[in-house]
Amino acid sequence: MATFRDFYFKLVVVEKLMYRDKTLTPAFSLEQHMRERGVEDLDDYVEENELEFTILDEARAYFEALEIPEELLATVEELTFDGGLRVYIECAPVWDGEDDLFDVRSLDDLDLLPNLKLVTGARGLEHMCPGATDILAARGVTGRY
Repeated sequence: MATFRDFYFKLVVVEKLMYRDKTLTPAFSLEQHMRERGVEDLDDYVEENELEFTILDEARAYFEALEIPEELLATVEELTFDGGLRVYIECAPVWDGEDDLFDVRSLDDLDLLPNLKLVTGARGLEHMCPGATDILAARGVTGRY
């Protein structure tokens, strides 16, 4: 199994495999996960516990422990960096996208994606990781803005 160094990069890969391609199963639902723990209204829970601007511990623990087989990683040809990813809502259900909560800090995990060809949202990625465009180009990955 692959080991990711950047949790936030891993989330973008999870978005592709779990929520778009539906090849990494089962799909995680924070609402269902919390309901199983007795939380009936997730939004109320978040507000009552002042968790609006954070990744819920339950989601972080799930995604950190999630193992992604190398065979699935080899299927990733495209990644999208965008504030509206479903995986972000599954981590922080009332997040408004107005801060750096999910900013990728490193591109070291590109090594885990041997067939990556296209990155959509490269301008945002460049903002998170200065030099990202050059790193992608050196790997033969096209950056779409």
